[in-house]
Amino acid sequence: MVPDILVWISLAAFLGGIGWKVWGWFKGSLRREGGWGRLGAALRGIYGTILSRKVLVLLKALLLDVVLQLRTYREDRYRWLMHLLLYWGFGLLIITHALGKVLIEGYVSTAMPFLFLRDLFGAMALVGASMAAGRRLRGIPRFRSAPMDVYAIVVVALILLSGFLLKGVRITSYRAYLGMVSEYAALSEEEGRALEAYWVRNFGLVSPNIREVPEELVSEGAEVHEFSCASCHASPRWAFLSYGISKAVRPLARPLDRFGVPGGLRWFHVLLCLFALAILPFTKFFHLISVPLSLLLNAVIDPRRSSPLNLETKRMVELDACVHCGTCTAKCAVSATTEVIPNRAILPSEKIPSLKTLASGKPLGDEGLREILEGVYLCTNCLRCTVSCPSGIDLQELWFEAREALLQRGLVDPVLLTPFSFYRGLRREDVGEGYQRPILSLRERISRAFGPPVEPLSIGPPEVLDLSSDARTFRVCFSCQTCTNVCPVVSQYERPKEVLGLLPHQIMRACALGLREMALGAPMLWMCLTCYQCQELCPQGVNVTDVLIELRGLMVKALKEGRDEVRPVSGM
Repeated sequence: MVPDILVWISLAAFLGGIGWKVWGWFKGSLRREGGWGRLGAALRGIYGTILSRKVLVLLKALLLDVVLQLRTYREDRYRWLMHLLLYWGFGLLIITHALGKVLIEGYVSTAMPFLFLRDLFGAMALVGASMAAGRRLRGIPRFRSAPMDVYAIVVVALILLSGFLLKGVRITSYRAYLGMVSEYAALSEEEGRALEAYWVRNFGLVSPNIREVPEELVSEGAEVHEFSCASCHASPRWAFLSYGISKAVRPLARPLDRFGVPGGLRWFHVLLCLFALAILPFTKFFHLISVPLSLLLNAVIDPRRSSPLNLETKRMVELDACVHCGTCTAKCAVSATTEVIPNRAILPSEKIPSLKTLASGKPLGDEGLREILEGVYLCTNCLRCTVSCPSGIDLQELWFEAREALLQRGLVDPVLLTPFSFYRGLRREDVGEGYQRPILSLRERISRAFGPPVEPLSIGPPEVLDLSSDARTFRVCFSCQTCTNVCPVVSQYERPKEVLGLLPHQIMRACALGLREMALGAPMLWMCLTCYQCQELCPQGVNVTDVLIELRGLMVKALKEGRDEVRPVSGM
C-alpha cells in the first residue's frame, strides 16, 4: 500500500497550486491593478448572478457548453468526439475509481458495476487520447505542438495503460491472490484448494500448484467463492480490456510474480497519478477547471455592463483556459503572414504564453515585447479566432487589451498609423485619455527620421529604391493625377495635402526623382486603404498601391533598425 503521507503531500500540493492560480486571476492584469478589490468585485458578481435570472443562463451554458460541449461540436465533430471521450472518460474514471471510496458508499473496485465501468471509462479516455495524438501528428497548418501538449497526451496514456496492465497482471498473479485470501477469508486447507481451483478455471488465476482442475474441486470452490468472495469479486471477464491483457501475459505470469512486477506496477501507477495530481495546476490539465469556468463567465458577463474589475478577472481566467488546440490559428486571417515575417506571435495560439507572462508582471525582454506588439497589431479584428475558440475565450478583447497595455509602456509600432488600427479608433472611449499619446509619439519619430531637409533640395540623378520589379513601375508615371482623383482617402479631406503630406501621384514623382526621405515621410503611406483603385485605373500601368505598400515596409524596417534614413541598394 502507498503510505498515506504521499497522498496527503500530493493533495496539499494540488490544493496549494489551485489557490495560487486562483489568486493569480485576481492579482494578474494586462492594464488594471489587481488584488483584493477584484476579489471583492468577483464575490459581489457571483452573489448578484445567483439571485438573478442570469442563473438560468448559467445553467444553460453548463449543460450545452460544458457538459455537451456544443461549441466544439459546431466547429469540428472530430475534436468534439475526442474531447467528450477524454473529458468524460477520464472524469468518470476519477469519480468511479480514484475517488470511489470517498464518493461512493460501499465501493469495491473488484465488484460490479465498478469492475466494468473502470474499463469502459478507461477505454473511452484511451480512444480520446489516441485521437488527440493522431490530430497532433497530422498537423495543423503553421501550428506547432508545444512540449506541454505532448506531456498531457503522454501522461494520460501512461496512467491509462499502466492501470490496464496492472489489473491484467494482478488477475494472473498468484501472490496477489494469496494476499487477498489471507486478508479477507479464513479458509481451511481443503477450502483453500477448492477456491484456488475455481479461480484458476473462472478468474484467470495462474497457480503453481494446480495444473489440471478436477470438476468436483471446481464445484466445491464455487460454493466457497459464493460464501467468501462473491460479494466483492465479480468475474474479471467484465473488465474486458484488463482481462484481454491478462490472457496475453498468462505465459509470463509466474516470472512476473517471482520478480514482484505486480507490486512494482502498482507503485508506478499510483505514484504517477499522485505526481500528475500534485502538478496539475501548473500543467495543461488545469484546463479541466479553467475551461468550464471561462465558458460560464462568458455566458453571464456583459462586456458593456459588467464591472471593469470583473472583466479583467475574466481575462485572466481566459488566459489559463487556452488549451493550445490550434483552432484559432487554423482560422486566423493573417496566419499566412508568418511565412514572410518570422514572428510566431502573429498566430493567435502563440500570443497567449506571452500575454500570460505580461499579465503576471514577469519580464518578456525587448525582443519578446517587440514580437507580441507586432503580433497584436497585425490582427485584423475579424473575430474568427473568438468565434471558433472552443474554450469560449474572447480573444479579440485580449488582443485589444494587450495593445493598450504595450502602448502604456511607451511601445509603439508603425502599424498604429495604418487602417489596422481602425478597431482601436472605434474603441477610443474605452482607451480614454491615452488614445492620442502613442500616435503623436510615433508621428514625431517619423518626422525626425524622414521629415523635409533643412537645406534646399538638390535634385540629382534618380536613385533606385530597394523595391520589387512591380513596385519600380513608378518610373513611367507622368503625373496625370488619376490615382489621386480616384483615391477614397484623398476625397475625405477639403485640404488633403495638409493631412496627407504628399498625394499618391506626388509620391510616385518623388520616387522617380530619387527623393527617398520625402516619399517615406508622407503620412499618405499610413492612410492608404489598399483598395487598389489607383492601381487599376492608372493609364500607364503603374502599380501605385504596390509602391505605397513597399515604401511602408521600408519605413517599418528602418524604424525597427533605428536608422535615420533608408538607403538605396543600387543607383542608376
